[in-house]
Amino acid sequence: MIQPKSMVRWLAMSLIASVAAVSAAPASAQSTLDTVKKRGKILCGVSPVAPGFSYADDKGVRRGFDVDICRAVSAAVFADPDKVEYVPLNTNVRFQAVQSGEVDILSRQNTWSFTRDASLGLDFGPVVFYDGQGLMAPSKLNVKSASELADAAICLLPGTTTLQNLEDFFRPKNIKYESVVFENSDEWRNAFFNGRCDAITTDRSDLASVRAIANDPSQYVVLPETISKEPLAPTIRQNDPNWRDILNWSVYTLIGAEEKGVTQANVDEFLKSEDPEVQRMLGVNGDFGKMLGLDNKWGYNIIKSVGNYGEVFDRNLGPKTRLGLTRGPNELWTKGGLLYAPPFR
Repeated sequence: MIQPKSMVRWLAMSLIASVAAVSAAPASAQSTLDTVKKRGKILCGVSPVAPGFSYADDKGVRRGFDVDICRAVSAAVFADPDKVEYVPLNTNVRFQAVQSGEVDILSRQNTWSFTRDASLGLDFGPVVFYDGQGLMAPSKLNVKSASELADAAICLLPGTTTLQNLEDFFRPKNIKYESVVFENSDEWRNAFFNGRCDAITTDRSDLASVRAIANDPSQYVVLPETISKEPLAPTIRQNDPNWRDILNWSVYTLIGAEEKGVTQANVDEFLKSEDPEVQRMLGVNGDFGKMLGLDNKWGYNIIKSVGNYGEVFDRNLGPKTRLGLTRGPNELWTKGGLLYAPPFR
C-alpha cells in the first residue's frame, strides 16, 4: 500500500511530468509552421497537368482548384496567397513526397481512405471535393454503360485506388477486362486518345479534365456509372496538430464564408458585420489567429485573397469553365449538399 507521503510525492511527480509533456507539445506541433515561416514559402504538391485542378496558364502561372487550396493556406500564414512553390507529382510518388518532407501539403485530388489514413503516416484535411470513380469511352464505340465493357482494355494509373474499384465493380458481374497501367498521366491520356485503350478510368472530375483537353471533346462520353466514393482531401504528414489545424480551418474558412455570404468583393464590408461568428472569422473579435500561431486577420486574408468556396469552385470547375461541372454534392449543406463548416466559436 502506498503511504500518504509517498502518494503525495508520486502525484507531484506525475503532475510535473504531465505539465512538461503539455509544455513540450507546442514546440513539436509548430515544426512545420516554423519551417514554412523560416523558408518563406509553402511547398505544395500538385498534379502536373489536370485542367481545372492544377495547370500552368499561358504565362506559366499555376492555377486551379487544388492550387487555390494551397493559396488559401499561404494567405493564412503569410497574408499573401502567392508564397507557394508548386511541386508537380505523379500518382506513384505523391504520398512519398509528403512522408519525406519534400512537400508541406499535398493538394492533388487525393482520395481519403482507411488504409491511407491508418498506414502511411499521413493526416487528411477536410474533404474539399466529393467525387466518385467513373469511366470514359470513345463515342464511336457506342457504349452506353460500363457493364458493356466486357474484354475491354482499360487505361489506368499506378498508386491509386482505381484498380481495386474496377475489380470490386466488375467481379460480381463476372465481366472480364484488361487493365493497362501507365507510369504517368501524360502517357495515360495519350494512350487513350491514340486508341491504345477502349476506356479510361479515374475520378469523374478528372475524366472531365481529360475530356476538356481532347482535340474534340464530343468524341468521348463519360459513362453514367459512379463505381466508388472518392472523398478528395488535402494531405499532410501525421503528428503535427498545429499544421493540421491551420489546413483544416483554412478550408473551413472558405466554406464558412460562403455560408455567411462573405465574398472576395464584399469582405471589407463584412468587417462591420454584427454577426459574432463573422467577427471571429475575420479577426474583428477574438484571438482565433493566435490559437493557430497566426495573425488574427488570417481568415480575412484568405477570403480577400482567394474568395469563398463557391468562388473557388466556379472559377476553376463551374459551368462557365471548360469542365462545366455543377456543384452536386459539393454544394453547401443548406442547399442539399455535403459541405459543412464547424462553427467559429
